[in-house]
Formats: sequence, C-alpha cells, structure tokens
Amino acid sequence: MEFKSTVTEGILTLSLDGNLIGEDVGASLLEAATNAIDKGVLLCAIDIEKVKYINSSGIGVLITLLTKFRNQDGEVVIVNPSEHVQKLLIITKLTAIFKVADSIEQAISELKTV
Repeated sequence: MEFKSTVTEGILTLSLDGNLIGEDVGASLLEAATNAIDKGVLLCAIDIEKVKYINSSGIGVLITLLTKFRNQDGEVVIVNPSEHVQKLLIITKLTAIFKVADSIEQAISELKTV
C-alpha cells in the first residue's frame, strides 16, 4: 500500500492506495500524523477511496489515528470508502465513532465546523 499526505488549510489529508493491512505503511501513516500534530494540525481527512480491503491491523491503524487526533482535541473523517469497506465499517460499528464523508470537499466542510 502507498499513501500521500498533504496539509491544506490546516487539514491533513491522507490519501491511501492499496490494501490497508497494517504492514509497514501503518507506522508511516502514524508518523505522518504525529508530524502534522506536532506542527499544530489537528484535523485529518483519510481518503480511502482506492482501498479495497482492510483487515484487523488496518482497522487498528485507523483507530490509532483517530485516537491521536482526538487526544489533541482534533478530529478525523474517513472519506469515500468503497462499498466493501463501508460494509466493514458498519459491521464493526466503527461508523459510530468515525465521521464518514462522501468526498474530500464534504470532509473539509465537516472538519471546519469542529
């Protein structure tokens, strides 16, 4: 899996591509989040449109990201999950703790109201 991170208007956007199965990329994602938080960025949009599969380790990465931001009074929005990933979020009841948006624009709008 690969990811790209950008900060625009005080919002960290993590764009993921591939399968989120924990692996080494999980540590890199957490490092990118920590670096952003250290610079005062407390809002994060995680674009998982190109993620087709997530396992329990990947869910752990998402929860860790959410925890990092919320511990700093920040927020995380998951953006554009595939149908398969959306079902997984519902089954695991993660939709109760994560905000989910259909687009980056919607996520940014939601984050700006936090």
